[in-house]
Amino acid sequence: MSAFGHQMEREFSAQSLLSREDTGTEMGSRYVVESGFYMTSFAATIFIAGILTVGVLLVTLLVTLVVMLQSCESRSKGVVEIQKGSGIYHYCKAFASHGELNSLKEAEIPPVCWSLAFQYIKRREYERDLNFTISMIESFFNTISPSDNHLDVVLMDIDDTLASDPTYTYSYQLMHQRQFNLEYGSDKPRGSIEDAINLKQRLTMELCMKLQSRGWPLILLSGKPETQRNVTIEHLKTIGFSGWSSLIMRSDTEMGMESWEYFSRRRTAIAMKEGNEIVSVISSRMEALTGSSLGKRVFKLPKPWFYQF
Repeated sequence: MSAFGHQMEREFSAQSLLSREDTGTEMGSRYVVESGFYMTSFAATIFIAGILTVGVLLVTLLVTLVVMLQSCESRSKGVVEIQKGSGIYHYCKAFASHGELNSLKEAEIPPVCWSLAFQYIKRREYERDLNFTISMIESFFNTISPSDNHLDVVLMDIDDTLASDPTYTYSYQLMHQRQFNLEYGSDKPRGSIEDAINLKQRLTMELCMKLQSRGWPLILLSGKPETQRNVTIEHLKTIGFSGWSSLIMRSDTEMGMESWEYFSRRRTAIAMKEGNEIVSVISSRMEALTGSSLGKRVFKLPKPWFYQF
């Protein structure tokens, strides 16, 4: 073969080799593209942000579902508690009326009703009821005036309103305050029995003084024995009350009477004496509001503790 022939063969061989290298390189690029993917840094950032957003949404959804389930559970429990409390409340209310009508003793109160009785004071429901009742009494007396002959009288039972027996009141208060502390702790709670008794005494005395200032003769009734008259008068003066028309207490012959009978007889005697007309009887005890000669309007003040649920 000539020298020119050898040269052409070498050039052809070199071109063939280059051609094969280019083909191999192209195949390699296609392999990379087909077996994976190429992504810029901006696209990668968007992709990661999307994954994080989806994750946050899933977590939020999970938390929302948990909160909704807890809310439904609490609401369901609340319905059960309200239903149970409502049954106990109505039972104790019915027993309270029964107890007052039959003059039952404190020891006969069902244990299940004690907590409700404490709540009546603690939640200041007694204060609300007392203020409302006194407002009704004042509204009634705003519509009428005492007669010129001064024979119209107002009767006030003071044993459970003005605390005419301080020794009894203290022991009464102390006993219930201990029970209150057992329910709500040793510290004096807001709206304690002591506060309720003081509130009752203050508002009742203010009511009596308003009636006196408008010219209404006030007769005080007490179921305590005559032997406690001096102690009772001293106590009334101590709390700043005076100016009543008379104070009626039990004689020795009346000590064996039922309370409702004693109060009824005393009211009848007052009405028959010199033509007195009883305009109203005010008391917190049912036994003092039972029987004859009750006047034009009877008002029952709420009790802070006894038989009040």
